[in-house]
Amino acid sequence: MPADIEGYREYVAARLDPLRRTAYLLCGDWHTADDLVSMALVRLLRHWRRVSAMDNPDAYARRVLLRIWLDERRRPWRREAAWADVPDGAVRSATDGAADRLTILALLAELPPRRRAVLVLRYFCDLSVEETARELGCTTGTVKSQAARAIEALRGRLVGVPATHEGVRADG
Repeated sequence: MPADIEGYREYVAARLDPLRRTAYLLCGDWHTADDLVSMALVRLLRHWRRVSAMDNPDAYARRVLLRIWLDERRRPWRREAAWADVPDGAVRSATDGAADRLTILALLAELPPRRRAVLVLRYFCDLSVEETARELGCTTGTVKSQAARAIEALRGRLVGVPATHEGVRADG
């Protein structure tokens, strides 16, 4: 048991929501996200003395969360497929961004795990290319190429989705 249990509790209280949102963006399911965060927090507690002395414990927590998610993706029982659709769709208002968020989340779910992780770390967690590379244990070139391919794939899939903004004017 770590000596600074109060420091751990304060850290978890302050960072639980951002960790949970990051986990959700990685896996696309709130229940799985809660499981991932729980496992990450247990690992964080086991090494809290070392983590609390780090310059950036958030980076360590994100890395643990990312590694747990990637490990879970490799497990055979996670390779399940849904066979039936929900019969009734939700009523969506044109004014709220719920439809856009659902579309983006669905498109993120179609990406391979590494590309999805790159997008979440780069654009949701607002990490630099170098920080993302360090988190994923790869080169900066790999981060750039994976981000470019992921964005290209998202754009390609969004072709059939109606635009929410007007196009560029032809007269300048």
